Amino acid sequence: MKLYPIFASLSQRAVLVVGGGAVAERKVAALLEAQAQVTVNAGTLTPRLQQWARQGRIAHRSDPFQESWLERVWLVVAATSDRDMNTLVATLAELRRIFVNVVDDAALSSFHVPALIDRAPLTIAISSGGEAPMLTRLLRERLESLLDHSLGALATLMARLRKRIRMHLPDLAARRGFYESLLAGPVAALLRQGRPDEALAVAEHALSTSPLPAAGSVVLVGAGPGDPGLLTLRALRALNEADVILHDRLVGAGVLALARRDAARVEVGKQAGCQRTTQDDIHALLLEHARAGRRVVRLKGGDPFVFGRGGEELQFLRANGIPYEVVPGITAAVACAAYAGVPLTHRDHAQSVRLVTAHCQASRDVPDWAALAQERQTLAIYMGVGELGTLQTRLIEHGRAASTPFALIENGSRTDQRVVIGTLGNLAERAAAHAVHSPALLILGEVASLAPSLAWFGAPPLGASVHELHAGAPIMSKASGVAAREGLLEAIHRLAC
Repeated sequence: MKLYPIFASLSQRAVLVVGGGAVAERKVAALLEAQAQVTVNAGTLTPRLQQWARQGRIAHRSDPFQESWLERVWLVVAATSDRDMNTLVATLAELRRIFVNVVDDAALSSFHVPALIDRAPLTIAISSGGEAPMLTRLLRERLESLLDHSLGALATLMARLRKRIRMHLPDLAARRGFYESLLAGPVAALLRQGRPDEALAVAEHALSTSPLPAAGSVVLVGAGPGDPGLLTLRALRALNEADVILHDRLVGAGVLALARRDAARVEVGKQAGCQRTTQDDIHALLLEHARAGRRVVRLKGGDPFVFGRGGEELQFLRANGIPYEVVPGITAAVACAAYAGVPLTHRDHAQSVRLVTAHCQASRDVPDWAALAQERQTLAIYMGVGELGTLQTRLIEHGRAASTPFALIENGSRTDQRVVIGTLGNLAERAAAHAVHSPALLILGEVASLAPSLAWFGAPPLGASVHELHAGAPIMSKASGVAAREGLLEAIHRLAC
């Protein structure tokens, strides 16, 4: 059966819901959102329906269903667990030419309630005619990830300007071009940034100079540590709107595969000992493409503002009058630690964490070794593979115990992740023995002692035995480690169901 899609205005219109259980409650909630006048017929109500009845938000009829109640209603929902009652309600409603929805019974229903994506006043409905509700739910989840919440504000702004747009742009093609410029230009960007007054001002000004001139922009996007599943929803939207993507070397193919297919991709990676693109070159590319009216995504591994030079790039864009946005990403310290089973803080081991780079811009950026060597803190050290020997020596010289555990995480969160463990006294030796290469993050501190017992992703840690690693630190017992793993499996099972 092919359905005719329709959006009904139920504001201040009477709707009857027969049934007072959890399913009826969900239907009533949606009807109240549409400002319908709802009457619920049921002997008993859920606590929430009872509350709404006491508040006067719904009317409640507890006596048996009566046909006369259908006289003034626009819609009927049958949501009881009694099929005979649902059939009776549907039959009587059909005789009166009133649309009826019978929950979980497509054959008895004359209208179906679709899966909704709400960006009010913009609403997107998905229906399978009641035949495949799980499919509509899946499609809804996927579309939710692609549609920014600012679309509602954009729809409101377009409605506000609609008459003026039609008056100033009587030609259909010109009007269509103007609307497209609103959807993809600075107005939409300002709304995403929570600046509706400025967005309205720009749109109003554009009416006198339409069509809008090509206006380029840049979005700094954090790609996370490598696992495409850790990309944020806003990052995914930015990738699907980009004309040009300037990406770091460390951004994986899985992340780039999620981008708009026809977007130009330019690798601008930098690697120790193998400099390929200078920061000035990157600035020049950003300026070139933005001034050409293109939407540029500057895609960085991890988070743009954690050792990603995001601040420098924003300063350059601001100085050259290029509009920009920032989409944070999951930084490597957080992601790599999580995927290695290492908590960055723990009340038994560390009350603070320091994010440190071993790659300094200039010689004046000398680390405060005494502060870094303090106990009961976690060091998360970026870009340190080539400096492990220096790190080891300097930290021990300034008082950090040689027995301090470490976890060196290579390709964190990716399928080829490796974790090498040991103690500060043999850090460089262990890394060399296992040929660790960048990208790799070093976690140094007592929390690293938990890596063997809390590991859950990829291969087991390499290097020291559990006994050696925990010689000076309390460890989780074997029984509690098994319990933790069983708890994780149970949680995964619940999600799968």
